[in-house]
Amino acid sequence: MIAPARRVAFHVVRRVFEDDAYADRAFATAATELDGRDRALAQRIAYGTVQRVRTIDHGIDTLGRRPTRKLDPAVLAALRVAGYELGWSEAPAHAVADDAVELVRAAKLERATGFTNAVCRRLAEGFRDLLVTLPEGPLKSSYPDWIHDVWVRDFGEEEALALERAQNEPPPLEDYRGMSRASRLAAEAVGSQPGERVLDACAAPGNKTLLLAGDVTAVEINPGRARELAERMPDSVHVVNADVRELDASGFDRALVDAPCSGLGVLNRRPDLRWRSKPLPELQRELLQAAAERTRPGGTILYSVCTLNADENEAIVDASGLEPEPLGEEWPEFAHPKRPEFLLTTPHRHATSGFFIARLRR
Repeated sequence: MIAPARRVAFHVVRRVFEDDAYADRAFATAATELDGRDRALAQRIAYGTVQRVRTIDHGIDTLGRRPTRKLDPAVLAALRVAGYELGWSEAPAHAVADDAVELVRAAKLERATGFTNAVCRRLAEGFRDLLVTLPEGPLKSSYPDWIHDVWVRDFGEEEALALERAQNEPPPLEDYRGMSRASRLAAEAVGSQPGERVLDACAAPGNKTLLLAGDVTAVEINPGRARELAERMPDSVHVVNADVRELDASGFDRALVDAPCSGLGVLNRRPDLRWRSKPLPELQRELLQAAAERTRPGGTILYSVCTLNADENEAIVDASGLEPEPLGEEWPEFAHPKRPEFLLTTPHRHATSGFFIARLRR
């Protein structure tokens, strides 16, 4: 009898790394029949395994005596789940190993059960000691090298390591719901007032849209997301399914550009994002320009992204030619450490999502 939480975690890990599925969607589908306790445990194991997979694979490679790249996908998934529990939980090693073997057996790989059991035993005996010996950095914290390099460049080694540690911890509950303190700050910084015409250039899912005052035009390029957005908006919000770069409207008093980004400020609530993330500076520049062109002279554009990467933050604003308004004076606790005219929230310093926020005047 395989523990239900481990069975679900195994399924999620396979879906993420074999089918390129999103962890939250794979989990929602797999966990429908679990009770509350097993659901919470399954989520912790599944998300933790996905998050820590680089470190886990290093442990399997080192202690398992066979490269992970040569393992059957089902065997690798079972060992990854076992590795997470043996490295970061208090679960009994025998129960972890037994379930890993049974997961491999259920996948019709009887020939690999002995190997699975042997590797689990070696992980139980040596994985935690191996973790202690790893130097602080992307291998130990389980990040791609490029993210570590960006954070070291932008914040220095000590801050980069603090960010890595913070985003391996569960986020505040409100962050899971999408209404984080940093997200609300971005909407508040728009400064919209009743009677103003406001453009929300990248509106879905609409959490910030609901916080905007005035006559709001909410633009969403994806048809399905636009329909969902329209269903939850009040009468004061007009939802348009379009690309803001092609929107036939202008003269807005204010605009919000909550642009798509690499998401380096929300890695703790999206465990698979660190493995699929990529910067989007060209798109961000185009969206900011489009919003500015549709804002009246003297109007303001609020640019926000949930990432911690100067290439998508300061560099985008600097290239726009728009004049920043000094937000750091209004919210000094969130002032950007190098550019106080901007705001920068970070998980390790503010216990919320990482957001860059700039208000620009046309």
